Amino acid sequence: MPAVTIDDALGRIGIGPFHYRLLAIFGLVWAADAMQVLAIGFAAPSLAASFGLTIPEAIQAGTTFFLGMLLGAWGFGRLADRIGRRRVLIATVLIDAILGLASAFSTSFPLLLALRFLTGVGVGGTLPVDYAMMAEFLPPARRGRWLVALEGFWAVGTIVVALAAWAASQWAGQDAWRWLFVLTALPAMAGFWLRLWLPESPHYLVRRGRVEEVRDVLDRIARGNGKPPVHEPLAAPVARRGRMQELLAGGLRRRSLLILAAWLLVSTAYYGVFIWLPGRLVTEGYGFVRGYGFLVLLAVAQVPGYLLAAIGVETIGRRRTLIAFLCASAAGCFLFVVAREPLLIGAALLAMSFALLGTWGALYAYTPELYPTELRATGMGVAGAMARLGGLLAPSAVALIIGLGFGTVIALLAVLLVLAAFAVGGIEMETKGQPLDQIARA
Repeated sequence: MPAVTIDDALGRIGIGPFHYRLLAIFGLVWAADAMQVLAIGFAAPSLAASFGLTIPEAIQAGTTFFLGMLLGAWGFGRLADRIGRRRVLIATVLIDAILGLASAFSTSFPLLLALRFLTGVGVGGTLPVDYAMMAEFLPPARRGRWLVALEGFWAVGTIVVALAAWAASQWAGQDAWRWLFVLTALPAMAGFWLRLWLPESPHYLVRRGRVEEVRDVLDRIARGNGKPPVHEPLAAPVARRGRMQELLAGGLRRRSLLILAAWLLVSTAYYGVFIWLPGRLVTEGYGFVRGYGFLVLLAVAQVPGYLLAAIGVETIGRRRTLIAFLCASAAGCFLFVVAREPLLIGAALLAMSFALLGTWGALYAYTPELYPTELRATGMGVAGAMARLGGLLAPSAVALIIGLGFGTVIALLAVLLVLAAFAVGGIEMETKGQPLDQIARA
């Protein structure tokens, strides 16, 4: 009886209730992480009022949060390739929940900075490992759209935090930020208990030579989907541990440098817009384009961006879809720069929100497929670290040039998006439909 690969087995089992439950569990924490990441942009005005700070000073809570995320993404991504995805997922979401909740009860700004840093470590660890693990449960033919669907929960979190900020601003006054931090911690607390249900990744197990455990996981997926188990023997690749330096060795070097550059550029542009934009729309705005109501509309505009990205990655491919959304994001930024009427400014902001989140969907679908299993979580962790570096750079960089005008800032961010499109264009590999167990370093 010929042996089958993990991807062959997953393809035979197909998509079913097990995967919908998996998506719901990952998606809940993904939405919570979006709320954690974006909360500071919405909380800055009340936080500043509560502690007697300026808004730029209050946004430094976001800077420390991103520093924690950078360290968490780098460290936990590497750890997930060494000790397994499941353990890291459970530990990181527990850190996210407990310390995120504790942030809401901070009695001083320095204490808040420390707690947001530690919360960021947990959130930074969940993001890359979530994607690596989710990808490893999906058959190749459906993997792209499902990974974009997971990223779509970011829009759900964005909408919830925008609505919550709107409500809290009406009745909580200076304490609005406390209620926001409580709200962002609650889904993570639920996610911790739900993640105890998750089995270990079959791709990780087979790379560690734990074939019997792989069989148990595949049987569990088959039962969950109402499909017969796979009886054929499993092809077990040579067990090996990947080393971080291998990301920049051999055939992976060019691939890694280009995709990591794209992550840094995209994140700097995204956070440059969405860390500063909420406070500006609430306090100043552009005619009728102002207030929490328009922020909610911006969040809703992200949903069709994800839907179009989900279609694109499975039709024209990951790489082309990502390049198209990067160009569309840059076009939206340039439209904002030249717009003078509030109606056109509003349209530009909606286009930016739509295209930037479609960009993230395609980027998250593409990146884990560029690395072999023993380096997948490490690669995603380093990519996540690049994203958090962009999050660290964006607030400070924007603060330095904001005096030149918000339009100038957006124009510079548009240039970054164009450079990111060129970086992705330099990657020759298309991963649509490619089995994960056949991705090589060459």
